[in-house]
Amino acid sequence: MTTAVDADPVSRGTIRWGILATGGVARLFARDLRMHGHRITAVGSRTLAGARDFADQFGIPRAHGSYDELVADPEVDVVYVATPHDLHAGNARSALAHGKHVVVEKPFTMNAAEAREVVDLGRRRGLLVMEAMWTRFLPHMRFVRQALADGRIGEVRSVHADHTQSLPSDPSHRLNDPRRGGGALLDLGVYPVSLAHDLLGSPDDVTAVGELTTTGVDGSVATILRHDRGAVSTSYSSMRTRGPNRAVVLGTAGRLEIAPVWYAPTTVEVRNHLDEVVDRFHQPVSGRGMQYQATEVEQLIEAGEVASPLMSPGQSVAVMTTMDRVRAAIGVRYPGE
Repeated sequence: MTTAVDADPVSRGTIRWGILATGGVARLFARDLRMHGHRITAVGSRTLAGARDFADQFGIPRAHGSYDELVADPEVDVVYVATPHDLHAGNARSALAHGKHVVVEKPFTMNAAEAREVVDLGRRRGLLVMEAMWTRFLPHMRFVRQALADGRIGEVRSVHADHTQSLPSDPSHRLNDPRRGGGALLDLGVYPVSLAHDLLGSPDDVTAVGELTTTGVDGSVATILRHDRGAVSTSYSSMRTRGPNRAVVLGTAGRLEIAPVWYAPTTVEVRNHLDEVVDRFHQPVSGRGMQYQATEVEQLIEAGEVASPLMSPGQSVAVMTTMDRVRAAIGVRYPGE
């Protein structure tokens, strides 16, 4: 049997988005928003030329030559922060100070202390704060959570996931710069760590090993997390080699297999204890699938809510706390910590 859910959501276009930064992920986000009726009113870049180029490409009416101008724009309701990791907290605080809701690319911040500052400011200002962990909002992950809630595989005992890519090794690249939050953990490992939090909750114990590069960032990292009632999650993340990027959830009566690539729109199989496929979820998704998180944000803002149950501010702080513990175990510190 194959299960599917509703088609891609289409925005009513009532919420006005501002995009802060114009890099690759911002372009993916803007493309998905434009494909599904979301309203982008402004973009901000470090240069006016960069902002205008982005605005022309995506039909955005207002272009700003600085981030400060973007967050001050009265025609923007919510700011999508797509800068490098080390700028996330400052950009988010600036947007919140100007009365804007914020959606911050993952990892939410560099560490848990920064995460708490952003979350606390959002709470004081009564504004929505959400980490753009787009995977959580995809149809196949909604299916996974419902299958677990329904007891389809019995009691969940473990979650296993990897996220491995072949990324630039140039020491001057931001991925290899500890000042910019370089390393496998923040760029890649945040996905499986967040998955473990999503399905098993915050861990009680954190064990990790890693391989450090010559610049002092983690080229690879493996984690073992122990959760409530003895459940365990494991992950392996590397920016030096690409693997299958699979995930599996094991239960006392079966398992869920999330086909490659597990953190993007994909297929989920439900297998019983006899290894028989008893259900299969597959739903085509147009674009990259980032429109689902945007739809969640718009619905929350329209309802006057400031936290998503799928990726709450508290969950982002908890994930960053686990990431801090992983870094402590493998010996990675960022300048200024």
